[in-house]
Amino acid sequence: MMQVGRNLTDSEEGFLRDKRYLLMDRDTKHAESFRALLKESNIELVRLPPKSPNMNAHIERFLRSPKEECLERLILFGEESLRNAIGEFPMHFHTERNHQGLQNRLIQPGAEANRFRGEIECHDRLGGMLRFYYRKAA
Repeated sequence: MMQVGRNLTDSEEGFLRDKRYLLMDRDTKHAESFRALLKESNIELVRLPPKSPNMNAHIERFLRSPKEECLERLILFGEESLRNAIGEFPMHFHTERNHQGLQNRLIQPGAEANRFRGEIECHDRLGGMLRFYYRKAA
């Protein structure tokens, strides 16, 4: 876990390691403590112009996926169930979900992808909310 006061550019972990800039929209959800962490880590905060969703279209689309495909379809009972859902979705998104922009391919296909023989199996996440069908090794 990152701590305030720790320099992210020197850390061994952190999503901003070796980064100089962070593009952010003007949403109020970004806490002052987060901005302070950026400043302490010598990361320049670049705020996008107001009402300009096309300037960060890729992240807007990525954030829309878990909302529509997962969170809006679940009844969450507290922070733990929310964290579980948010933790499961990236694995599904990257290794099990077809992407139209990639000609319906997987981003990181596993060993079970692209098999043409064997019984069809289903791997599901979040009680069947997210499903991945594949062929079992023959």
